[in-house]
Amino acid sequence: MIDPRRLRLEIRAIAERVRRRGVELDVGHFEKLDGRRKQLQADVERLRNERRSASKRIGAAKAAGEDISPLVAAVGDLGTRLGAVSTEFDEVRQALDDFAKGIPNPPDDSVPPGDGEDDNVELRRWREAPEFNFEPKDHVSLASASLDLEAAAKISGARFSVLKGPLARLHRALTQFMIDTHVREHGYEEVYVPFVVDRDILVGTGQLPKFEDDLFAIVGDRDQFLIPTAEVPVTNLIRDTILNPGELPLRFVAHTPCFRSEAGNYGKDTHGIFRQHQFEKVEMVQIVRPEDSWDALDELTGHAEAILRKLELPYRAVALCAGDLGFAAAKTIDLEVWLPAERRYREISSCSNFLDFQARRMLARYRSADSGRPDYVHTINGSGLAVGRTLIAVLENYQDGTGVVHLPDALRDYMGGISRLEF
Repeated sequence: MIDPRRLRLEIRAIAERVRRRGVELDVGHFEKLDGRRKQLQADVERLRNERRSASKRIGAAKAAGEDISPLVAAVGDLGTRLGAVSTEFDEVRQALDDFAKGIPNPPDDSVPPGDGEDDNVELRRWREAPEFNFEPKDHVSLASASLDLEAAAKISGARFSVLKGPLARLHRALTQFMIDTHVREHGYEEVYVPFVVDRDILVGTGQLPKFEDDLFAIVGDRDQFLIPTAEVPVTNLIRDTILNPGELPLRFVAHTPCFRSEAGNYGKDTHGIFRQHQFEKVEMVQIVRPEDSWDALDELTGHAEAILRKLELPYRAVALCAGDLGFAAAKTIDLEVWLPAERRYREISSCSNFLDFQARRMLARYRSADSGRPDYVHTINGSGLAVGRTLIAVLENYQDGTGVVHLPDALRDYMGGISRLEF
C-alpha cells in the first residue's frame, strides 16, 4: 500500500506513474473523498470541543445550584450530532483505505515501458539451447507411463496431476536439491508454514482484495483460503512486528504446495502439467532495510539462477515491463527456461522487489539505528524454483530420442545414484 500521506500530497503524480501499468485512477473521486474527510475531521474535533465545554458548564451550574436540564439536553444533542458525524467520518476513512488498497505499486523508474509480455526486455542468457538430431518430445509424451492425468481428473477434475514412480521421485529430488542449495549455500532459513491463511494475511501481501477470483476459498466459519504461493504465509511471519536492526536481513525459504484457480487463464497451457490448480514451489523471501532492497533483489535473483545453472538448463532473465508487473511489485525479473518441445523460453521464476508496499499493509517495521524510530522494511521474494516446471525442463532438455532422460549431475545423489530415467 502507498503511504497515505504521500497519496494525499502526490495523488496526481502517483496516478501518472500507475498509468504506465495501464491503470487509471479516479483522481477526482479520491480528492472529493479526501476533502470530505478533512471537513468531517474538523467537525468531529469541533463537536468534541463543544461537548467538553458544555460538560464543564454543567459542573459549574451544578455547583451554583442552577437548573442544569437545558445544558444536559444540549450535551445530549451534541452527542447525537457527534455520533452521526463520527460514523460518516469512519465510513469516508474506510472508503479512502479501500481506494488506497486498490492502487498497485507504482513501477520503479528502471522498469521498461510496455503493455504486456511482448514488451518485456531480455537482460541476459545462459547456455545455448540444445540442438537435437531428432524431434524432441514434450514432457507428456516422454513420461506418459508415469504421468496419470486421467486419474487426477477422476479425483479432482481438470488441471490436476498424478505423478508415479520415477517421475514422483524426480519431483521429490528436485525439491530437496533446491531447499538444500538455498539453505547450505545461500544462507536461507528453512521454514514450514500453514497452507491455509485468513483473509487479512492475503490482504497483507496484496493478493486481496483484487484477485479473489484466483484463489480457492475454504467453506467454514472463518474467512480462509488455500495459499496461492508460499510468499503469503512466509512474508506475513513479520506482520505487526517491529524488528531490531541487528535482526535484518531475514532470509527464509519454504517448500509448499500452491493453489490457484487460474481464473484468468482458462484455455491457456492446458496440455500437461505446466499450468495446474495445484503445484509446488520452493520460495525465497528476504526482509531487508530500505537501503538494501535493490541489492537484495539482485542477490535473490542470482540464487534462483544458481539452481538453473547447477541443473545446466538454458535460461534467460527478462525485466518485466510496466504493464506486465504483478499488483504489488515495483520491479520484477523473470527467469525463463528453454523448453525444446515448444522451442521457446517459459517462465520458471519471478523475482520481485515490493519496496515498502507489502510492509505497510502488514505493519512490518524495524527500528532504525539512526533515528530510533520504527520504519517500514522492504520485502523481496522469488521462486527458487517452480518444481513442476523444473521437472518439465529436465525431462525435455535431457532426452536422448530413445525414451531415456539423462539426469544432470546435480541430481544424481538425490536420485540414489541413478543417472538416467527410462519411461
